[in-house]
Amino acid sequence: MAERTMTDATANAIQEALNLAKDNGHSIAEPMHLAIVLFAKDDSIGARVVARSEPLKGAIDIHVIRRGLNRLLLKKPSQTPAPLEASLSSSLSQLLQRATVAAKANGDALVALDHLLSAIYEDKLVKSELEGAGLTKKVATKSLEDMRGGRKVTSASAEESYEALDKYGIDLIKEAEDGKLDPVIGRDEEIRRVIQILCRRTKNNPCLVGEPGVGKTAIVEGLARRILEGDVPETLRGVALRTLDMGALVAGAKYRGEFEERLRAVLDECKAAEGHIVLFVDEVHQVLGAGKTDGAMDAANLLKPMLARGELRMIGATTLEEYRQHIEKDSAFERRFQQVMVKEPNVEATISILRGLTERYEAHHGVRISDAALIAAATLSDRYITHRFLPDKAIDLVDEAAATRRVQLDSRPEDIDKLERKILQLEIESTALGREKDKASKQRRRMVKEEISDLKEELAPLKAKWEADRGRADEIKSIKEKLASLEAKAATAERMGDYEKAADLTYGAIPDLRSHLKEIIKKEEVRRAKEAENPESVSTVSEVVTPMHITEVISRWTGIPVNKLSQTDRERLLKLDERLKHRVIGQDKAVGEVVDCILRSKAGLARMDQPTGSFLFLGPTGVGKTELAKALFSELYDGDERHLTRIDMSEYTEQHSVARLIGAPPGYVGHEEGGQLTEAVRRKPYTVVLFDEIEKAHPRVLTLLLQLLDEGRLTDSKGRTVDFTNAVIILTSNIGAHVLLEEGVPKDEVQKSVMRQVRSHFSPEFLNRLSAIVMFNSLGLDQLEKICHKAMTGVKRRPSLAGGC
Repeated sequence: MAERTMTDATANAIQEALNLAKDNGHSIAEPMHLAIVLFAKDDSIGARVVARSEPLKGAIDIHVIRRGLNRLLLKKPSQTPAPLEASLSSSLSQLLQRATVAAKANGDALVALDHLLSAIYEDKLVKSELEGAGLTKKVATKSLEDMRGGRKVTSASAEESYEALDKYGIDLIKEAEDGKLDPVIGRDEEIRRVIQILCRRTKNNPCLVGEPGVGKTAIVEGLARRILEGDVPETLRGVALRTLDMGALVAGAKYRGEFEERLRAVLDECKAAEGHIVLFVDEVHQVLGAGKTDGAMDAANLLKPMLARGELRMIGATTLEEYRQHIEKDSAFERRFQQVMVKEPNVEATISILRGLTERYEAHHGVRISDAALIAAATLSDRYITHRFLPDKAIDLVDEAAATRRVQLDSRPEDIDKLERKILQLEIESTALGREKDKASKQRRRMVKEEISDLKEELAPLKAKWEADRGRADEIKSIKEKLASLEAKAATAERMGDYEKAADLTYGAIPDLRSHLKEIIKKEEVRRAKEAENPESVSTVSEVVTPMHITEVISRWTGIPVNKLSQTDRERLLKLDERLKHRVIGQDKAVGEVVDCILRSKAGLARMDQPTGSFLFLGPTGVGKTELAKALFSELYDGDERHLTRIDMSEYTEQHSVARLIGAPPGYVGHEEGGQLTEAVRRKPYTVVLFDEIEKAHPRVLTLLLQLLDEGRLTDSKGRTVDFTNAVIILTSNIGAHVLLEEGVPKDEVQKSVMRQVRSHFSPEFLNRLSAIVMFNSLGLDQLEKICHKAMTGVKRRPSLAGGC
């Protein structure tokens, strides 16, 4: 039989059978060699047939089949030396001829693996082993028909299209049944809307559109759970919900038409199911252009006819931005979907979602998550992580805090680690001293041994306490895992109609385990309360995630301290005046004005939608305007002064330069890079922004700043809103500097003269939006002497920092 009449997989199977015969010292390949090849691998056609046959025939063990076929191989005599090449036996040649006849009778262009597997039953020895294991020809034929799904073999890679949905999709109903999907809290309205659209006669394809992280995929998982529980209309009961992996479809498709063949196989399976399969495509915009090459069509064009006729039910999910960029441009594709907007939940809804997920995360990490920690995660993430969306960012916070707690539980406490290292160090010293014979060394060794003994006595109770605490934490984790497993088994038993088992678990084992868990947790809380009264016996290990752990994660993410406003933080703000005056010499009045505005804002007396403070610093060069900005950044945000957002307005004298602040418009060079101002604040919202020499900026730049100062936000060139409410905005200017330097002029006259010049340069609406206009005095000799002395102190330190003498 010429090789061109076979698929690639068939040719490879025959070649492997010849190689197997040669390796075992057989000069001819028999049907048994081919049978071994067809059942050898876990993804072989034989193994897939066995997996599909189980619902028809009961449990069939693939290992029994393999052992039986290998016994046939061992019974066949081998020759020594082994033959150089093996050839086809007459029985195997006849088997291939029968496979060819069967292929033609079925209307197939090529002989495929399923033709070989059907024909192999003509060999008595192989048939005996297969039927002895329970795999009859009738069962195998039915499984092969199900795998093929009525498709004809027309290409050399036809086997790749068998069971396409199993290869390129995930069964969400099965995932829900196995308890792998997290519970979906809320989103009832969106799930109902999706169900309504799916029940339409035509164009029954919902498309979930929303920002990343708001819960689009969770809605589909919630639908899967409802289908599993039967809580859906009659038209959706018993349907399969599959996730289509576009990446897996495209991956490895080397030749033109291979991708289309794979997708066609998936669509044919869906069509053959007659509405009993719903496809879910996450990031549905990737369908547009997927697999498109010269002379080939993209996936969207294959989907459009089936979507329009109602032959395929599909759920899509994408972000607002991707929907605008890709789907809206293809109106023919867009009109086949019904848009379902998924909005970001508020803080209260997020707290409910977190409470519903707590058990899952507690069981996974083996920790307890306090309700206060959940509230802190929702509120703090909403306030501080402005570039992401709820509930995703709050869930990530809880997950990372719990993971951190688990790592700390599994690691040795710092005090135990220090003692063990100290003991090890002393034991090494004792061993070294043991080699010495002098009196001083012997005396030192006795002292070292005594110290080791004392340290071991100190270590023993700490270590015992740590191991006991760890044991309790592990016990709680084990009980929670067992509880989750029993609940999953009870739900499965109820769905399968095994009500006796479901009742035993629901009213017997599960309540007993829950009460046992409550008892352990109650004892643990009592023990911790007693420890809190006695500081000396504080536990070395705590498995409870608290709001403080959430704030630590926030701090790692944002790079700023976000601890609750404790007493020390209040004192720190109240002493801000003193620290700034110590650093900025000779400008006490200016510092006082700035601090007053900052304190008003922090106390909540200023508008919430404005920056923390916005100031115009006026004064001659070198009097401390920039230094005060640096000092504010250092004191308020614990920041490195080198990371201060500083923008030199002498670079923004042209009208077009405003694009550098918020980003170039679409189509211009630099659009993808974003704006110098908006990107800096978007990445680090808690900062001080210094606009140096603001009077040199183009009027268009000042117009842009009006919105920033009034609303506390800016929209960049990509349409993203950047929040400035947690930033301090400082504008510096030399307007009226010569007046401030004049001697003998009364202060009132100087201030009036400077303000006249300021009002002539800046518009009233711009000045009215500032928190304060701060004037800096010229410095006297005494103040300059202090500044020089402070600067020289820094100069003296430089040689030592540089490694000099």
